[in-house]
Amino acid sequence: WLSALLASDGESVADDEEPVEGVIGGLMITGAGLEKPKDLEYARHHVPEVARPISSLLGKITMALPSEATKIVLAERPKGYVDDSTFRTEKVTMTSLIPSKPTEALVRVDYVSIDPAMRVWLNETRSYLPPVGIGETMRAAGIGTVVKVNATEGKFKVGDVVQGFFGWTNYALMDESKLKAIMSGLSSPPPGATALDYLGSLGSTALTAYFGLLDVGQLKSGDTCVVSGAAGAVGSVVCQIAKLKGAKVIAIAGSDDKCKWLETDLGVDKALNYKSPSFREDFKKNVGYLDVYFDNVGGDILDLCLTRLNKGARIALCGAISDYNSKPKGLTSYLNLISQRAKIEGFLVFDYASRYGEAQTELAQWLKEGKLKRRFRIERGLENCPKHLNGLFTGVNTGK
Repeated sequence: WLSALLASDGESVADDEEPVEGVIGGLMITGAGLEKPKDLEYARHHVPEVARPISSLLGKITMALPSEATKIVLAERPKGYVDDSTFRTEKVTMTSLIPSKPTEALVRVDYVSIDPAMRVWLNETRSYLPPVGIGETMRAAGIGTVVKVNATEGKFKVGDVVQGFFGWTNYALMDESKLKAIMSGLSSPPPGATALDYLGSLGSTALTAYFGLLDVGQLKSGDTCVVSGAAGAVGSVVCQIAKLKGAKVIAIAGSDDKCKWLETDLGVDKALNYKSPSFREDFKKNVGYLDVYFDNVGGDILDLCLTRLNKGARIALCGAISDYNSKPKGLTSYLNLISQRAKIEGFLVFDYASRYGEAQTELAQWLKEGKLKRRFRIERGLENCPKHLNGLFTGVNTGK
């Protein structure tokens, strides 16, 4: 999910629905600095050309700052799903966020990304990142607009659209080294892309799909590829890349509507609803034996896939959303890894940071050619972020 702190239409949106594309393309101007209602209406219902200079919009932006900023901090560690006691809202004075160093910039956070990994960050366990501390702002990636800088010779200017780990807050004081320019005087999204794609089809979820499938999964043309969590942000990209690379793709999702979207819009060979009473029989019939399994869910589905391995099969262990809010039960079919000389490998997208540009070039080309489709669910309001995090584990979301 994506939470729009300033403006959104609060619904799931596909490529062919213009209103949210307008919000995406008009990221610089939604919700804050528009002079007239008709300007906001235009932003919501038209898709600006990517090549259109962002400076043409700056005259309509006011950078007046509120007296306070709002942030959501961790109050206590959840035992299962997050609830009303997990987080609390705090206010900070805006004067405390004014840049004081030449390398600092104040960013108005326009969108934050809601991802399953965020639930893992709440656990006080050894992991690839330190857990979010009690009293700390909840960690989250986002897109925002620079509203104040300390030095004219700095890397960023007021009005630049940037990407960074801002957290659940509406304003963030950031060091320039922690920001990436998306739309500025010197950069803009590639043709066919929008700023918001850097939280989706050009961002960490798509990069996870790209490297997990092609480097860890070692997908080849003609492979049978199974994808769980296939209607999610990562899974939906995995499905499309696998098809583009010539694989037979069997997608697993949690509703008939999601399965229909996967088959009709994304073009998978077959989508299976794991909640169906006949799921196991349908799986065996349609999969036969698999060469690559891209696992987003863990649990029983991973165990099932372990019983249907071809010789030399590869399992890319990306996530385990079925176990993030409970104690994992463990696997029972892992001995098939031995008999089929197969492998299961965990990975982190951060390990491929030096190759992000390589992946983004190919992903951007697919976007430009219309071969990579995306779907965003955009909800409004910082205060609703905890609820949306739970929604990732209850099957509410489709796409990013």
